[in-house]
Amino acid sequence: MATQQPALVLDPTGADHHTEHRTLREGGPATWVDVLGVQAWSVSDPVLLKQLLTSSDVSKDARAHWPAFGEVVGTWPLALWVAVENMFTAYGPNHRKLRRLVAPAFSARRVDAMRPAVEAMVTGLVDRLAELPAGEPVDLRQELAYPLPIAVIGHLMGVPQDRRDGFRALVDGVFDTTLDQAEAQANTARLYEVLDQLIAAKRATPGDDMTSLLIAARDDEGDGDRLSPEELRDTLLLMISAGYETTVNVIDQAVHTLLTRPDQLALVRKGEVTWADVVEETLRHEPAVKHLPLRYAVTDIALPDGRTIARGEPILASYAAANRHPDWHEDADTFDATRTVKEHLAFGHGVHFCLGAPLARMEVTLALESLFGRFPDLRLADPAEELPPVPSLISNGHQRLPVLLHAG
Repeated sequence: MATQQPALVLDPTGADHHTEHRTLREGGPATWVDVLGVQAWSVSDPVLLKQLLTSSDVSKDARAHWPAFGEVVGTWPLALWVAVENMFTAYGPNHRKLRRLVAPAFSARRVDAMRPAVEAMVTGLVDRLAELPAGEPVDLRQELAYPLPIAVIGHLMGVPQDRRDGFRALVDGVFDTTLDQAEAQANTARLYEVLDQLIAAKRATPGDDMTSLLIAARDDEGDGDRLSPEELRDTLLLMISAGYETTVNVIDQAVHTLLTRPDQLALVRKGEVTWADVVEETLRHEPAVKHLPLRYAVTDIALPDGRTIARGEPILASYAAANRHPDWHEDADTFDATRTVKEHLAFGHGVHFCLGAPLARMEVTLALESLFGRFPDLRLADPAEELPPVPSLISNGHQRLPVLLHAG
């Protein structure tokens, strides 16, 4: 492999990610970085990133295309991100097989059919907020941004109510990039225990949910298309974690932005922009995922500036940095819901584009509409600069989002 020196060490706490992302963009279309001890190419140029995300010369299969996989997987805190066996890490025909099995859960018909259930969940959560004592700060991340996505994904996947908090804590650990190797491995082991319990329960008593459908596909498909036990478990992990953590952050960031940018909230109230416009600009301006590990060069890839991503070198998709690239969006660091160019990479691009995007958009839109409709005097309880980010170079949200619901 080529050696690139020096590597920019990415902060695992994400404490000042906007400054870090500017540094990445200033380094050119791709920058050699250190991700918790693993060195990779961070791609922050949106043109190059979209090219790589749609190229057959780039793979997500670490076992097949990352020579360092065997050495790294036992020691890297983010090993789960590259070692799972599901469509997140699949390449070529295997990816198409796995995506075909999961795609029906997120069809337009099924998402539309879920709308009344999601509306009821949102209404219930906002009703509960209204019952809280007036004048006391409320943490909206805990009381709305967290419970809504976990309720929705629990409904979709058939996760019993009494198991949802357990999944939540373990998925939080997957995105926490401050855990050391031992802590990450312990979290992964417990997560797989809980997934195995869910599979056993659904195999014994199937329901009208995606977990039961995937188990049936595992048990009934022909040998060529059958999910392996690892693929079944890891596919459930992907759907539960991706459908939960990311939507939490979009709700969090959208509410935070509107409370720090009253001019943008006023545009919605006057009907000059829609809640959907706010959601899209939030996805561009503060995407739920900052960096997504990892992809790998199947062959040498020439960069526009004459450098080369050598075969086998890992690639980090730096979505948040790309979304604010000045060559893509005018005044890119400013939140502007009136933008006519609404493109972004918050849901990825190409064959790995997030299947759950329509469901996530629906959840966030309904949550914002109900929250701001019920509490017109909603405001932050603490100064915005005192709200720390979640400790992660992957996940992009706040540790807490304290608000006052009423005027006074």
